[in-house]
Amino acid sequence: MDAAVIVVGAGPTGLMAAGELRLAGVDVVVLDRLPRPSGESRGLGFTPRTMEVFDQRGLLPRYGPLDTSPLGHFGGVPVDFGVLDGAHFSVRGVPQHRTEAVLGGWIEELGARVLRGTDVVGLSAGTDEVTVTVEGPDGPGTLRAGWVVGCDGGRSTVRKLAGFSFEGTESTMEMFLADIADCDIAPRPIGESLPGGMAMSVPIGDGVHRIIVCERGARPRPRPDGIRYGEVASAWRRLTGQDISAATPLWISAFGDAARQADAYRRGRVLLAGDAAHIHLPAGGQGMNTGVQDAVNLGWKLAAVVRGHAPQSLLDTYHDERHPVGRRLLANTRAQGLLYLSGSEVQPLRDVLGELVVHHAVGRHLAGMVSGLDIRYDVGPGTHPLLGRRLPHAELSTGGGRSDTTSLLRPARGVLLDLADDPVLRRRAAAWTDRLTIVTGTPLRGSPASGAGGPLAGTKAVLVRPDGHVAWTAPGTDLLLDEALTRWFGPSLRRTPAPARSAA
Repeated sequence: MDAAVIVVGAGPTGLMAAGELRLAGVDVVVLDRLPRPSGESRGLGFTPRTMEVFDQRGLLPRYGPLDTSPLGHFGGVPVDFGVLDGAHFSVRGVPQHRTEAVLGGWIEELGARVLRGTDVVGLSAGTDEVTVTVEGPDGPGTLRAGWVVGCDGGRSTVRKLAGFSFEGTESTMEMFLADIADCDIAPRPIGESLPGGMAMSVPIGDGVHRIIVCERGARPRPRPDGIRYGEVASAWRRLTGQDISAATPLWISAFGDAARQADAYRRGRVLLAGDAAHIHLPAGGQGMNTGVQDAVNLGWKLAAVVRGHAPQSLLDTYHDERHPVGRRLLANTRAQGLLYLSGSEVQPLRDVLGELVVHHAVGRHLAGMVSGLDIRYDVGPGTHPLLGRRLPHAELSTGGGRSDTTSLLRPARGVLLDLADDPVLRRRAAAWTDRLTIVTGTPLRGSPASGAGGPLAGTKAVLVRPDGHVAWTAPGTDLLLDEALTRWFGPSLRRTPAPARSAA
């Protein structure tokens, strides 16, 4: 085959998927139809959960200094991420093309191959392999792989060729997004509703402003020749009274409020992630972030199957865990759209939500929803508060040395934390050490994770998946350690001894 896995799409989702697979030693080829990165930046930063993901893979230093903020919003109503214990804050002002450059450099170092200017025009999936037909710089050709991951956006060719259903609602409105320079424009928050629609502006550095404008009643329409900046400036003037026609447009885009989700995230040997699996109104920067988290959930599972460690049934948990996340994403972005794109008729709802969000429980709920920090997967029966959730950052004393729970996940391997120095536990897990790191240690005093009432308080052991989610604890789960290890990491290295031969 040409590769074990072909990833289609070199945006943040595809690049993250390729990196996760390469960390596990899987041969990956990334295909992208563009001859070079577009330089466009629909996303301007990342949410707290994505910051955690980048931190656990050691990627944050590659960005340099980051502007973080504890503030977010839900449909324009301010939300404070600081109400979430031990959480990263959101990152502002990082254009998506910068994220793509960071991830692209990372996967290049890891040995992934990226073929640009290569458009997928056909796909045939069999029981043992997938054949992809492409049009590339050298003309037509075919590539063969064991698996294909479609990360090629909302108009995904992979999704269409593989026969995935993509049900949902069509766009009912049109919005413009533009980055403009050489213009003196005052900041406008996203929650500010105008009589004719919504207009938002925010400075993004180097004298550039990002604007979003939506005129109420503007219907989506085909634009075969692209968008003219004059349309954007005219809409801005009708809503705000300000003339920005003399500004220099750096990038213009149009989008709508369509909400669709693939019926399944896996069909045989073809999988979907990111916008290929779900599209929605941009609200709170959740799109790119959810795609990156799709990739991190899928990457280690697909690698385990490719390397023969786990059965293909492990991939079913990708759909089971991420499809509900996508469904909830569509619901919350539609709710936000009603809040900040509707007219004065919803102002009473905005006012009531503004009163409710100051209550701790409501603030935590909304912050957890838009940040992704409240995600909890079904990993089996048990009562421990960490089961299915991401392991929080904790500093560890490891027998004369120090470590922490975040850096232990850098290699994208499973981790068994023995917090009670239990040799029996370590012996039971030793048969999985080709794909599992066993660490004996105790959380340092003062760590929020281990203090009174903290999530690690009274915990003797924790099994952590490569994506950082807790799969087993002692005490607090009804599964035996061997059962949890087999479920998430496949059968052990042990072999059943051959029957002893007869002396005769």
